[in-house]
Amino acid sequence: MTQAIKNAAEHLASLKDDRSVYLDGQLIDDVTTHHAFRNAVHSAADLYEFQADSKNADLMTFESPTNGRRVNRAWQMPTSYRELVKRREALVAWSEQHGGFMGRSPDHLASAVTGQLMGLEMFKAHDEKRAQAYWDYYVYARDNDLFLTYVIINPQVDRGKAASELSEDPMMKIVDEDGEGVTVRGAKMLGTSSIMANEIFVAHLQPLKPDEEDYAISFAVPMGIKGLKVLSRKSYEQYAGAEFDNPLASRYDENDALIYFDDVKVPWDRVFVHRDPDMCRRQFHETPGHIYQNYQAQIRLSVKLKFMVGLAREICATIGTDKMPPVAEQLGKLAAEAAAVENMLFGMEAKGAMQGDYFVPDRHAVYAAQSITQALYPRMVTAIRELAGGALIMLPSSVADFSDADISNIISSVQVSADGRDPIERVKLMKLAWDAIGSEFASRHTQYEMFYAGAQFVTRGHSFRTYDWAKASSLVSTITDRYALDGKLKQSSNAAAE
Repeated sequence: MTQAIKNAAEHLASLKDDRSVYLDGQLIDDVTTHHAFRNAVHSAADLYEFQADSKNADLMTFESPTNGRRVNRAWQMPTSYRELVKRREALVAWSEQHGGFMGRSPDHLASAVTGQLMGLEMFKAHDEKRAQAYWDYYVYARDNDLFLTYVIINPQVDRGKAASELSEDPMMKIVDEDGEGVTVRGAKMLGTSSIMANEIFVAHLQPLKPDEEDYAISFAVPMGIKGLKVLSRKSYEQYAGAEFDNPLASRYDENDALIYFDDVKVPWDRVFVHRDPDMCRRQFHETPGHIYQNYQAQIRLSVKLKFMVGLAREICATIGTDKMPPVAEQLGKLAAEAAAVENMLFGMEAKGAMQGDYFVPDRHAVYAAQSITQALYPRMVTAIRELAGGALIMLPSSVADFSDADISNIISSVQVSADGRDPIERVKLMKLAWDAIGSEFASRHTQYEMFYAGAQFVTRGHSFRTYDWAKASSLVSTITDRYALDGKLKQSSNAAAE
């Protein structure tokens, strides 16, 4: 009998394992019920509930070729432009459930792993056994519709030195291996969404030196494996209070964490790259993996930008400035920027091409969008703050203020909206706006959008390496080749033939 589509209950049950999550010096017993994590965990589970709804099943899922179970389209390997579009439509629908505020939703790592395995032949050329292990893992993760997270960069210690040059080296590396597997010890970051994920994928996006073989490993293990420790950053959800006061932080703080591997034993059937520094790079950049993971990120961000533009318009309508020419101009600019990013998605797809058996978004179009949006998002946040002005400051301390009749009356007398919404709805909107652009949660999101793909020089480097410079240069030479030093036009080859 074919297994039903994964839903919220199945995902929540899967998180009741032996994972070791630490917060405020305490080991958390159950992330599905703890007040610092439960709402975010349930928000992630709600994504599975959405896909399991019969109305959404065809949009969100496809049939696994191995067991017939319908699983999320993020695991799909598109073999045509149309399949890529259908896959994108599913990822958009999921992002719309959280306004783009869950940067490491389940479709992100599914996209990365799926893209890498589109380059299976490269893994086979590297090591047949490791390639088979990786493919078997993909099938397992896909058919169980797992929520994966990853750690692919090292902690910031001394970025001026390679890991092997540090006198005290905290980086995760191989410390032992035997017939059963490999033992690793040390730290990796940033384990975003690790509290709510089923498994963690480990690799190296940063370049390794040829002699850094001890660090050169890629694998995946369950979050509950012995020795894996999740050191959570401060939980914004824990301090969010009522949903009315912090509607985003209270529900979508997917959390970030330092992941420490305390002599974690990784079985050989979970090891995908072993002691090969260059292969660690190639698994991202010489397969469609890096493109698919960043294509997913741009899909999510396009939804988030649309949310931000809608928020800006609502703020201005409420305070009565939306029809003022300078404000309308600013709103028009924000709308144009959000639309440009969305249309860049369509360009990635339209310019895509077959890579082996699979259809892959255009590489440079993906990197171009990344380069632009890293700078665009903080500018958009600043623009909305300017449009909102003091409206984001003259707010009640919390929803509890409405429980006092006298205070509530005062609030109602000043929270007046130009568009006719009542005082409570105005406060509700402005609280949402503050949580999106001004709160501690919002600040983390600005930082995230600026750096989730690396520093700007990194993404601009990707753009530099993948642009069609030959074509651009040929346009220059088309002009310069027409004339000589004496100013006379050179005879064209067509004219010479005549």
